[in-house]
Amino acid sequence: MIESAIDSTTESTTESTAEALLADLDPLLTAEAAAEAADGGLEQDDLQQAVWLRLLERLDRSGPPATPERWLRDHVHLEASRARRVRGLDRWYGVDRTAAQAWPERALLRAEHRRAVRAVVRRLPGRCAPVLTAFTSPRDLTYREIAGELGMSQGSLGPERSRCLGCLRRMLPAEVAPPGPRAKVRGRQPADR
Repeated sequence: MIESAIDSTTESTTESTAEALLADLDPLLTAEAAAEAADGGLEQDDLQQAVWLRLLERLDRSGPPATPERWLRDHVHLEASRARRVRGLDRWYGVDRTAAQAWPERALLRAEHRRAVRAVVRRLPGRCAPVLTAFTSPRDLTYREIAGELGMSQGSLGPERSRCLGCLRRMLPAEVAPPGPRAKVRGRQPADR
């Protein structure tokens, strides 16, 4: 009987701690999910729900995280990355995926286009090449991780990225034909096709 009273007291304390933690983190989750959702075209509510689920699983399994705010930010980013990856796999608008893979010339053209863009990125001035390379890394780095890797302040990354993308936009048309059915091959006129 005493053991059940202790268990119920411990359980109610754990529940009140979890409720307080959820209430404290709600505004932060709303802001972080809104930022990630807007950036990746995701549904904010779905992202919030996924992170709440991860947090509740964590609370049930091993208690609250040592730094809840950091844990929440990291998991919002992880869930958004996971959702973007899954979404990227599902974008085959009316095209049979196996048929699309059977077009070797498309794969070759895409690979050539990526190579040409990477070559232009390497020739960008100043810190632009490492900045854009870090942003397009397959590791899907956060601003904080990129800033640490490049030895820059996190606040200067956004303006630097914007400036570098502007340089890239100015250099690309001269180097790389735009992808698509109406793309012009450099050096040819429409009548030559």
